[in-house]
Amino acid sequence: MNQRPSTPDRCRLLLNQWRKQLQLSSRESSLLAGELINLDRQLHRLEQKQIRLAVFGRVGVGKSSLLNALLDRDAFATDVAHGCTRQLKGVDWEQPIQGLESVELIDTPGIDEIAAAGRARLAMRVARQADLVLLVLDSDLTSVELEALGVLQNSGKPVVLALNRCDCWSDEEQNALLASIRRRLPKSCQQLELLPVAAAPRQAAQLADGRIRSSLQPPRIGPLRQALISMLSDQGELLLALNALRQADSFDQTLHQQRLRHNRAAAQGMIGRFAALKATGVAVNPLVLLDLAGGLACDTALVMQLCQIYGLSMGGSAARRLLTRISSQNALLSGAQLGIQLTLAALRQLLLLAAPFTAGLSLAPAAPVAMAQAALAVHSTRRTGRLTARELMRSSQLRGGQPGALMRRLANHEPEVRQWLKDWREAKDLQDSTAWSEATAWSEAT
Repeated sequence: MNQRPSTPDRCRLLLNQWRKQLQLSSRESSLLAGELINLDRQLHRLEQKQIRLAVFGRVGVGKSSLLNALLDRDAFATDVAHGCTRQLKGVDWEQPIQGLESVELIDTPGIDEIAAAGRARLAMRVARQADLVLLVLDSDLTSVELEALGVLQNSGKPVVLALNRCDCWSDEEQNALLASIRRRLPKSCQQLELLPVAAAPRQAAQLADGRIRSSLQPPRIGPLRQALISMLSDQGELLLALNALRQADSFDQTLHQQRLRHNRAAAQGMIGRFAALKATGVAVNPLVLLDLAGGLACDTALVMQLCQIYGLSMGGSAARRLLTRISSQNALLSGAQLGIQLTLAALRQLLLLAAPFTAGLSLAPAAPVAMAQAALAVHSTRRTGRLTARELMRSSQLRGGQPGALMRRLANHEPEVRQWLKDWREAKDLQDSTAWSEATAWSEAT
């Protein structure tokens, strides 16, 4: 019996298939060149099993010292003046990790050195480029750290917490501080690993002349080192796959939004032409059954044309499902439209039949009736276009082969990643809702 591929292997296969099928116009390739390069780098790291661990935190908490302690060498600059790290810097960790080819440790600037907007951008940049984040504290949680932690959690980024400089407190003080940090963590972060460390501990000693001096002692980071090794050994490939999925999903959403904005004018023109065509047919045709059949054919053609405009291929069965969903959402209005159309059509038929007996006088009200039918046809066509835009966006996001759909499936069925993706799902649902609203905004003004 063939063994089922592991979750990381399934993610890798599906992502490679999605990437091969991704078709971009020259304009899209130019606009999204940077995002595509970053995505391909992440997919390459996934193939090569090269994971990235970023250390994040306020200035002066000892991020660089902690990385040097993990590396057992001074690879990152440290200074008592603080703020030595000005940009992202990575160094390979010469620590064998089962299932991984390499681990890159990344140092980051202090998050409280820059303005709030810059902090959010830095946090998102770290969240995109790193597969695992180590958030370093040296005291109780501050508002800046809580803000950064929220950004990381919303992006679905796994986080490990380290409380540095624990050599400065007694055991009782350290336990009280750890408990206080736990209480201040958001509910969604209560399960995060929180480990006390001392990256560069110092011990005071009295010299012969009575002066007090401190000397540097060996780092005390054993529990953190073992926790990272264990986590990367057990879940390193999965962390790589999740980050690749996140980046692919982000690229996919950006691409669809670009297409939506770029094709807005074409879609508006298309809806306008179909509305005029449908209105003309209803106005000149005296038979209600032909009105209904022609209207359905017009709406079906509109749906297929909008699919082509937005670059979303859709076969016959998918189009039928889309039309069914549009009809179900529009059921009440459709019923009212059908009743009004039948009433207006019957009235127009009576006026036409009465024409020979009234010397043509009964034809006078027929024109306003036809105009009312045409106006109703225009309204129904525009509503169909609006619903189609929203459903195209929805179906593109929920298609089984899309990165976002795969992440939702993992969040639903994989216990080991459910907690990591919990906040991502909530943020994703909000993002999708906003995208669907934007997808229909243009049609409101049509």
